[in-house]
Amino acid sequence: MAGILAWFWNERFWLPHNVTWADLKNTEEATFPQAEDLYLAFPLAFCMLMVRLIFERFVAKPCAIALNIQANGPQTAQPNAILEKVFTAITKHPDEKRLEGLSKQLDWDVRSIQRWFRQRRNQEKPSTLKRFCESMWKFSFGLYVFTYGVRFLKKTPWLWNTRHCWYNYPYQPLTPDLHYYYILELSFYWSLMFSQFTDIKRKDFGVMFLHHLVSIFLITFSYVNNMARVGTLVLCLHDSADALLEAAKMANYAKFQKICDLLFVMFAMVFITTRLGIFPLWVLNTTLFESWEIVGPYPSWWVFNLLLLVIQGLNCFWSYLIVKIACKAISKGKSGKWNPLHVSKDDRSDIESSSDEEDSEPPGSNPHAATTTNGTSGTNGYLLTGPCSMDD
Repeated sequence: MAGILAWFWNERFWLPHNVTWADLKNTEEATFPQAEDLYLAFPLAFCMLMVRLIFERFVAKPCAIALNIQANGPQTAQPNAILEKVFTAITKHPDEKRLEGLSKQLDWDVRSIQRWFRQRRNQEKPSTLKRFCESMWKFSFGLYVFTYGVRFLKKTPWLWNTRHCWYNYPYQPLTPDLHYYYILELSFYWSLMFSQFTDIKRKDFGVMFLHHLVSIFLITFSYVNNMARVGTLVLCLHDSADALLEAAKMANYAKFQKICDLLFVMFAMVFITTRLGIFPLWVLNTTLFESWEIVGPYPSWWVFNLLLLVIQGLNCFWSYLIVKIACKAISKGKSGKWNPLHVSKDDRSDIESSSDEEDSEPPGSNPHAATTTNGTSGTNGYLLTGPCSMDD
């Protein structure tokens, strides 16, 4: 074990030439980042999950109810042992051949069986109330941490001149504000890693898992080798658009159409400007070129920049989806009316979706008796009907 630890913490990988771990030990004059500081993120992540549960129960839920957001889920499919067995043991999306076989076995028409499977799938989807509570928590934390980051950074020299990220590197002392900012962000990302398996499942689950994983590695990496100054720039820049997205989703759930559309436009502008403009031209410029000039490359420098480039690749992917949604919204608008999220179900699910499905019937159809029971024809019982439906 001692040999493995010695190999892992090899100074020639983590630190610039002629710098040792002994040089970065805490003294009475200065405090430097220590790897063991990061252990604090785990109990804090657990505490954050507890705070989230309390917040959603006693703050977000009353707000949702005050806004008349429905707590009921989708309509319930009629109990049927044969279809339930197929659903749980074989497939949730039967093909045409299987549908025809079930139709003959049950003496149901194919359309009614398709509707049953759609209703059964939607039973597992969360209610609008649960979505609102989740978004309100993320909005509240995102707004707080971004506000804190801006207040902290405006007092630092490296916000105004990024070359200060590398002057006297790595002998840059760790301030209490910077330490708090880093541990808070790391704890939040760890809490997301734990909670995403119980949160609302979305189509971009794999991409978000990769994003959280890379973010944790990036925060940990930059803290251990004391690249925390430039790390704070990365964190604050990427927090800038999150609160706007969650606010737009809350407006969507509350059916505040115009507010939702406006917030989404603001989110798209901030996201694309910061992720495709400021981040590569400002942050990547200093990590790739200014650091090379002032400090010079070393092994962990390459890994750090590789992680940043992975983040930038994800930024490009999400920006593409945002532009795609905006373009299709414009093309589907009537008489020049701007409906930024009035797009098809598949398209508006690209950004943020729990893969809900519509349960509408074509005109003239005669549904089986196992259909609606709560008078929500046209939707699956809890979908929002306005054009601002990015989180359907």
